[in-house]
Amino acid sequence: MKACRTTISVLSVACLLTLSGCASIVGNSQYPVAVKSTPVGASFTIKNRSGEVVHTGTTPGTVTLKSGSGYFKGEAYTVTFHKDGYADTTTQLSSSMSGWYWGNILFGGLIGMLIVDPLTGAMYKLPDSSNGDLGAPVMAKNTGQDLTMLTIDQVPADQRLKLIRVN
Repeated sequence: MKACRTTISVLSVACLLTLSGCASIVGNSQYPVAVKSTPVGASFTIKNRSGEVVHTGTTPGTVTLKSGSGYFKGEAYTVTFHKDGYADTTTQLSSSMSGWYWGNILFGGLIGMLIVDPLTGAMYKLPDSSNGDLGAPVMAKNTGQDLTMLTIDQVPADQRLKLIRVN
């Protein structure tokens, strides 16, 4: 009877380890990403690999993004920052291999390594943050006011009395 219980326990643990993925258990398939900009208060748009908008907001903020994009395919995002008076800037946010994925060699087995973690996206991780530097403010666009230079002879006589000599 004791041998039967031991066998059942060992088989249960083996099934549990075989039917799970290490990165799926220990890691995540969605990650919080802090979105920051210099200067703060910029609006941002995040698009996924397919070009679909997955989130919009204002910096600073935190968004939760999926790390996988399909079977054995990590997700990549484009973050575009915009603020009036500044040039728009774009940064890339790409997933990378999670170290927990390699734990399948010891714990998750082939099913975890070839099926579970790749399907859930847990084999990938995302960076903690995305930072956009909008740089210096851009010069104001032409307001329609032009500078006209005149010689002293072209200035009306009554206006010449109001002129101030600068040299």
